[in-house]
Amino acid sequence: MSDVKGFTQANKAAWDASAPAHEAGEDWSALIRDVAKPGFSAFDATLTETLQDIGVKGQRVVQIGCNNGRELLSLPSFGAAPVLGIDQSSAFLDQARRLADIARSDCAFLEADIYALPEETPWGFDLALITIGVLNWMPDLPRFFEIVAGLLAPGGRLVIYETHPFLEMFEPKDEDPFRLVHSYFKSDPFIEHEVMTYDGTDGGKGETSYWFLHNLGDIVTGCVQAGLAIERLTEHGHSNREVAYDKYEGQAAQLPLCYTLVARKRKQRRAR
Repeated sequence: MSDVKGFTQANKAAWDASAPAHEAGEDWSALIRDVAKPGFSAFDATLTETLQDIGVKGQRVVQIGCNNGRELLSLPSFGAAPVLGIDQSSAFLDQARRLADIARSDCAFLEADIYALPEETPWGFDLALITIGVLNWMPDLPRFFEIVAGLLAPGGRLVIYETHPFLEMFEPKDEDPFRLVHSYFKSDPFIEHEVMTYDGTDGGKGETSYWFLHNLGDIVTGCVQAGLAIERLTEHGHSNREVAYDKYEGQAAQLPLCYTLVARKRKQRRAR
């Protein structure tokens, strides 16, 4: 498989097949209990500090790869308005709509392949949010950032909080999880066949999915070429990924395990 549409359709099927596993555990029960409470937030300390530092009060927000919407529904506690969540998984968006109903939020959710957004898709957002485990599902990163930039108003900002591409060099379940296994510059995708879970449990066999390694240079360059000016890039020593990666924290020679990036759309350019 080499075409973008083929990869994205396969990944959609994989996420739809994984959705029931994410609705079966205590994390989902906790969301049901907590999402309507005042001050609800699913953000960790790093993303909380980033949003507070840049100031998002009164801003209209779109999230690309919004999953079950828990992060969008966290934004009112920062004074921001969650307007639109985009995801290609109908099963996860079903969860998002149920959570939004509980939270009494009027946030809209759009089921769409990010590479083929409907013509009527809103744009002109003040903030676009991309969080953990979105970029690596994207087979064409430069085009992805062009589309993201097109959703922003001139002067609008993009916030990314992602796992660090260095982590892709390791296999945390190997006998020696600190042995370098994969090249940082690996160009062909990882191919998986399991149901995707975050808590370390075995979800069993699922649909085939494709995970692409984009190094930090690719990510920064993709933003810049899409007309986004980098304002900050901060690397962090904690893991924001599945629990299997927690073993890489707290080392004497600490790897960067995740990063936050803030970029602003240049006012003279609108890329769609």
